[in-house]
This record gives sequence, C-alpha cells and structure tokens, in this order.
Amino acid sequence: VLTLVSLVGATIEGGRVGFADPLVLAGYALAAVGAAAFVAIEARTAKPMLPLGLFRSRTFSTAAAIGLFINIFFYGMIFVFSLLFQREQHLSPLQTGLALAPTMVAITAANLLSGRMTAHVGPRRTIAVGAVLAACSCAGLLEVGASTSYLAIVVPISTLGFGAGMIVPVITSEMLGSVERSRSGVAAGTLNTMRQAGSSIGVALYGSLIASQFISGLHISLTISIGLMLLIAALTPLLDRRLRQPE
Repeated sequence: VLTLVSLVGATIEGGRVGFADPLVLAGYALAAVGAAAFVAIEARTAKPMLPLGLFRSRTFSTAAAIGLFINIFFYGMIFVFSLLFQREQHLSPLQTGLALAPTMVAITAANLLSGRMTAHVGPRRTIAVGAVLAACSCAGLLEVGASTSYLAIVVPISTLGFGAGMIVPVITSEMLGSVERSRSGVAAGTLNTMRQAGSSIGVALYGSLIASQFISGLHISLTISIGLMLLIAALTPLLDRRLRQPE
C-alpha cells in the first residue's frame, strides 16, 4: 500500500508541479523503499503472503509483467479518451459512456475468441497478435485532435480494446498453469494485484501527461502505449507453461 500510494501520488503531482520537484522525488524514493522492504520481509518470513520463489518460473514472471503493462495501457487510454470526449469535444458523461460502449463490446468479443484462437495457434501467438493489433490501433490514433470526428476514433479505439481483450484471458490461464494447484489462489491474487496496480499507475501517468497540454499529452500517451504493446509482444517467447517442482 505504501509503495503504490507513493508511486501513484508522485506521478500525479509530477504532472502538476514537475517531476523534478523535491516532494515528487521524495515520493518516488519512498515507493522504492517500500518495495524493497516488501521484498525483504517476504524473503525472510516463514509463511510469506507472496512466495518470491514463484517468480523463478519464467511464465509466472512474464504473465505478471504483461498483466501490469496491459492495464497501464488500457486503463490509461480509456481515462484519456473519456476526457477527450468530455473536455475537448464537450460530450456529457452519459454520451461519453455510450461513445465508449463499442470498445466494451469489442473486449467481450475478444475474450470469447481468445480461447479458441489459443487452442489453434497457441498462447504466445495469441498474445502477440493482440498486442500488435493494439499497437497498430494506437498508431492510427496519433493524429487525433479536438475536432476529430467520432467515427475516426471509434474504429481504432474499439480495435484497441479487441487487442487487449485477446491478451487477458491467455495470461490468466498461463499464470495459473505455471504453478501447483495448491498455489492457484496465490497466482490469481498476484495477477489481480499487478493488473490493478497497473490500472492506478496508468491513470496517474497518462493523467499527468495531459495535465498541461491535452492533445500533445494524448499523443505522448499513445506513443507510450505503442511501446508497451510491442514490449508485451516481445515478452511472449518467455512464456513456457511448465509446472515448477513442488518445494
């Protein structure tokens, strides 16, 4: 909690007062100390909340990292585009929700398709295809401005959601399959924690980028998203669904 609050708080304030501000730097330092303390405690306690030995599994570690990155990307993007519709294009909150509805439909469709695709081409290719599709969608949004029509936005942002929706079911399955059944609860909790931490970080980071100049900040956010999606695609060869031996 200390680590996440410090990290998110420093990122939000960095967009307002600058990332070189002493309080912002102190926040990041406190987050680093909190993270180090968590690892030290978990490594020494007899019954850790998070057994660090699980991260020796490449699949476990890779799925956790992908869970973090996908939520930084997706929730950061949804946050930014909801503000684009309301602040720059002057839609009401209800209209904004309806404008984003096709993206949610695309995610649902991708979740249903993901399992079938994984059965045919495997988890690595499914994740890679979803990540590259999302990256291409972000690239297609790089010219978005305050006056861009809704139709020019809805297709790429829905495709963005479809790509993300293909990834999450696969990393969940792969992470649970990488541990002993008795530790499936720990694995699920770890993935959920990484994803929710990513959501908080994504909203804080992308929100800080649009704090002063909205459109330029939006474009920077999209560029970061492209990088995150390509990083996810590059991580897929590390997935190796072999159960670790019982300890």
